[in-house]
Amino acid sequence: MRKRQSNRRNRSERPVRVAGSITQSAWSPVTYATPPTEFLSADAVEAIHDTALTILEEIGMKVLSADARALYKSAGFTVDDSSEMVRFDRQGIEQAIASAPPTFPLHARNPDRNLIIGGNNAVFSVTGGPVYCMDLENGRRRGTYEEMCNFIRLVQSLNVLHQEGGGGFEALDLPAETRHLDLLYAQATLLDKNWMPWNIGARQTMDCLEMAAIMLETDLEGLREKPVFTGVINTNSPLQLDIPMAEGLITMAEHGQAAVITPFTLSGAMAPVTLAGALAQQHAEALAGIALTQIVRPGAPVVYGGFTSNVDMKTGSPAFGTPEYVQAAQASGQLARRLNLPFRSSNVTTANTTDAQAAYESMMALWGAMSGGANLIMHAAGWLGGGLTASFEKLILDAEMLQMMAAYNKPMEVDRETLAMEAVRDVGPAGHYFGTAHTLERYESAFYAPLVSNWDNFDTWKQDGSITAEQRANTIWKQLLSEYEQPPIDPAIDEALRDYRDRRKFEVHGRTG
Repeated sequence: MRKRQSNRRNRSERPVRVAGSITQSAWSPVTYATPPTEFLSADAVEAIHDTALTILEEIGMKVLSADARALYKSAGFTVDDSSEMVRFDRQGIEQAIASAPPTFPLHARNPDRNLIIGGNNAVFSVTGGPVYCMDLENGRRRGTYEEMCNFIRLVQSLNVLHQEGGGGFEALDLPAETRHLDLLYAQATLLDKNWMPWNIGARQTMDCLEMAAIMLETDLEGLREKPVFTGVINTNSPLQLDIPMAEGLITMAEHGQAAVITPFTLSGAMAPVTLAGALAQQHAEALAGIALTQIVRPGAPVVYGGFTSNVDMKTGSPAFGTPEYVQAAQASGQLARRLNLPFRSSNVTTANTTDAQAAYESMMALWGAMSGGANLIMHAAGWLGGGLTASFEKLILDAEMLQMMAAYNKPMEVDRETLAMEAVRDVGPAGHYFGTAHTLERYESAFYAPLVSNWDNFDTWKQDGSITAEQRANTIWKQLLSEYEQPPIDPAIDEALRDYRDRRKFEVHGRTG
């Protein structure tokens, strides 16, 4: 009994684990260790592809942009300007998409953080686009510019995150017309990683391109041969491409940047209630967008985006991280590979807080994305509430999941040393391996070291305060933020970025603020 009490006293004297004591995984690209899941048969993939081509031939797409319709017409597709409809012959579509590259580089301010999109590579991109932010103390709220900058600082600080996803959440304390300029300045200066732009319309997209060119000390012509952006282009499902998205797509392709063509096909709402039908519609809309990028600039990088999920048929609300989402992600990967294109998927959940539902839905979604061979995993960390909220704690919890998936994809070494025959001989029956030379040489790096997870037994965990994973994540993001160091930037580049931001604000508002 005395011995047990003594052990408890010793345990109570140990410091509670905090972020400063946690070793992150090193920055590293992720390469898949196993082939992607082939959920559908080859015949089923061809049936979906053929149905998509039939949709484009017999129904077509409503294209609201006159410029986009003119481009389609120049490529020989049938355009009716009065109805704004474009119909596509299947041979023309397949010829148009043939020039799209299967892989392409993405450049960052720090060349060591450059990325490859496609092949066996997986890029983890943080959530972007939510209206609200959320943390444990303050709950869900309208985010400010400073809070958005803090989110970006955390993205820079987390090694497992390869790409910033577009601000995390909107800075709603800034004017809507120019808040993207402040975001661009924050992305270009607070990060040395790759980041995603806003590309709603031609003018906004041009601002992104101009500031990226300043950041990389090049010009717009130089960017054409130096992809720096993956920008999301959503079709308005079913079967429509609006003017801002078309303008963004055209501007990105003209300048050699990668459009991520992503239909928003929610099965049962904006797409057929059957997954096969929803995937056929997704594929048709993606094909039309991909073709437009190649009409604008043959060889322009482009990504096949899959975001098909289902709705709750009781309420009509989107549902994410469902079995249907996993199936759709795996099947979408097959459809992307049918076109020999990189594939985008997402880590998503409908949960409104960082609870068990958020964990299991996100794990399902991430499993679907990675088993489907996704090359660009968007919203990989921080997404909550069906995309309305970005959570600081969820950012950390998702980073743990991503680190674990990255560790899983590191090949297992099987050789004379790892087979450990000498250690087995030394220990023999009924011994243990804690003190063997084989263990002592490897114990510090033998296993995955967690960012958030607590592996104490119940008594120790309780004595240390019964701290939950969400509470540990809260401690970690605050510690990371306190330790953040801005990556160095040339003062002349910083000044040029500020000058561009302020000049454009003056053009819009007549003032710089």
